Amino acid sequence: MHLSLTEEQQMIQDAAKKFAESELQPVAEKLDQTKDYEITKAHCKKLAELGFMGLNIDADYGGTEAGVVAFSLAITEIAKACASTAVTMSVTNMVAEVIQVVGNEAQKERYLPKICSGEYLSGSFCLTEAGAGSDPSAMRTRATKTDGGWSISGTKQWITSASFAGVFVVWAVTDADAPKGKGISCFLVEAATPGITVGPGEKKMGQHGSATNEVHFENCLVPDSALLGKLNDGFRIAVAELAGGRIGIGSLALGIGLAAMDYATRYATERKQFDKPISEFQGLQWMIADRATELEAARLLLMSAADKKERGLPFAKEASMAKLFASEKANQACYSALQLLGGYGYMQEYPLERMTRDARITSIYEGTSEVQRIVIAREILREYR
Repeated sequence: MHLSLTEEQQMIQDAAKKFAESELQPVAEKLDQTKDYEITKAHCKKLAELGFMGLNIDADYGGTEAGVVAFSLAITEIAKACASTAVTMSVTNMVAEVIQVVGNEAQKERYLPKICSGEYLSGSFCLTEAGAGSDPSAMRTRATKTDGGWSISGTKQWITSASFAGVFVVWAVTDADAPKGKGISCFLVEAATPGITVGPGEKKMGQHGSATNEVHFENCLVPDSALLGKLNDGFRIAVAELAGGRIGIGSLALGIGLAAMDYATRYATERKQFDKPISEFQGLQWMIADRATELEAARLLLMSAADKKERGLPFAKEASMAKLFASEKANQACYSALQLLGGYGYMQEYPLERMTRDARITSIYEGTSEVQRIVIAREILREYR
């Protein structure tokens, strides 16, 4: 087992780090305070130019073909500078991946080049609803068969990048009489399709630079060619793609945690109390050591899950383990880092306040920590049956 990166993976990581430090970090505070999505959209365009919107997509469709490990590495570096940009990048990559894995040739040729090139600034998943979060099988959005297509009606909630997405991957009930979770299908719906209304941006605790909106579908007509995968197979698609998305969000959380501890550790070597740097106090040294150990463990869990996915092996359990551990430990790292700065950490002029708010959602979206534990336990118990 080789733990070192390939030359290509190292290049991707270095390119992401350079972009994050030169383009994202200088405006991260402004983006958080102003919620100026024009900044986010400019970032999306530049990420596409770097090949970061299709990292695991075949070159035939404009992708980079760098793989899942490279995707995880890049997300972590981007998140160190700006979590809002990282989540937009992560979701867009996953939209491209589900089209590549499940879509037919016409769908791949139509949508993947537009996503990878930045013609579509982002893609969005329309899965979650007010009454269907951790349990997506409870969704109420309906797709009714028409002559030559489908009519979609319903409301999706908390949709990342909805206000500037080029295409939505939409889940809807297509057979209301089927057992729960068995009558759901998946559709590719272009943002310009009549019948779609994107609500105003949500007022969130953190990740202010990431657009999050309700998306309303009212008699939204799509052709038969919009069906993604097989009819009534949408729930399986959702479960499979959420597993891949957990690698992205775990990597994002890791990036925030690493950035927080890096900032706080540097501060601790400079801040003096009782006539010596606070980094010389054993209590704070142990805090730094514990967080560094946990974040390194999170990195290894993420690399393991990404490697398994890249090699075509089962990875759902590993992805949930990585996402659970990385998100929980990133939150802990941010609180420890804020504590190391004391009162300064609570002030908005220091980045720890923003990082702490940004990290909090990582233990909720793409499956809560509680859901991850259910998935992990289910997979473990299945091995014993």
